[in-house]
Amino acid sequence: MTITELIVEARDGVGHLVLNRPRAINALTPGMLSGIHAALDDWASDGATVRVEISGAGERGLCSGADVRALREHVLAGGDFMEFFEVEYAMNSAIKSFPKPYVAHMRGVTMGGGLGVSAHGSRRIAYPDSVLAMPETIIGFTPDVGILWYLAQAPGQLGTHVALTGNPINAADAVLVGLADEVDETEGEAPGSVLAGWQGWIDACYASDDPAAIVQALEAHDDPDARATAADLRKRCPLSVAATLEAIRRAKAMSGVDEVLAQDMVLARHLIPRPDFAEGVRAQLVDKDRNPTWQHARIEDVTRDEVLACFEP
Repeated sequence: MTITELIVEARDGVGHLVLNRPRAINALTPGMLSGIHAALDDWASDGATVRVEISGAGERGLCSGADVRALREHVLAGGDFMEFFEVEYAMNSAIKSFPKPYVAHMRGVTMGGGLGVSAHGSRRIAYPDSVLAMPETIIGFTPDVGILWYLAQAPGQLGTHVALTGNPINAADAVLVGLADEVDETEGEAPGSVLAGWQGWIDACYASDDPAAIVQALEAHDDPDARATAADLRKRCPLSVAATLEAIRRAKAMSGVDEVLAQDMVLARHLIPRPDFAEGVRAQLVDKDRNPTWQHARIEDVTRDEVLACFEP
């Protein structure tokens, strides 16, 4: 029997998508991305299908994101890395515009591209064990798959904090920042919001459009959680932090997910071939030494011109 990476089934009027790479926490491959899109195209016009549900195989989570180790190898080999993003973002857009209910079960690890296959749905269900994140600044990239559309609309500066740090959030905070609609507690009680208690210092420290000023404000704050956040940001890719701040500020004025996805495409074209991406993935997922050497030593070293260059068509 051949085991497929994506299980596509229709039963009793429901189209089921099951991401089926449990050993990799269902990390997304190009075949999975195109398979999801093709299934949605079929079900959109199929009168017998009334809704779609997506879930992940195994016990660890819905999806850990794109298979960035494979993407890194493709980049280093000189391959056409943009094809991956074109397929992925087209699929994200298809979910957002899907004409029938699309129910996402965001169990366990739901990160990066895992949010891309779930957060655009019409009903996004988080669970007590949900761990959500857009951790791209940790690997020399920026939060993509259209998620900055939601984070830009989050209360105060909460979305900016989530985007820049890449740190995981729980189910309650996913609802708070607009990445989930509800928490299913039938399987146990979910933890309460962390971000709600932090909003005072988050709103104060992230008010600036200057990434260096944000980090310095966090470092100078009385709250130890603010200072710990500054230390986290110091470990992230400096150019990624700066570009992400610019991207989320621009996303706030955009018309919808598709416009944000277009911006994501431009950022991917500029940032993925840079040494920071290969180095970030190496440090986080290949050698796992968690000690990347970024092109810029500090956030203060990133110039405004360098940031703006990342947005050039």
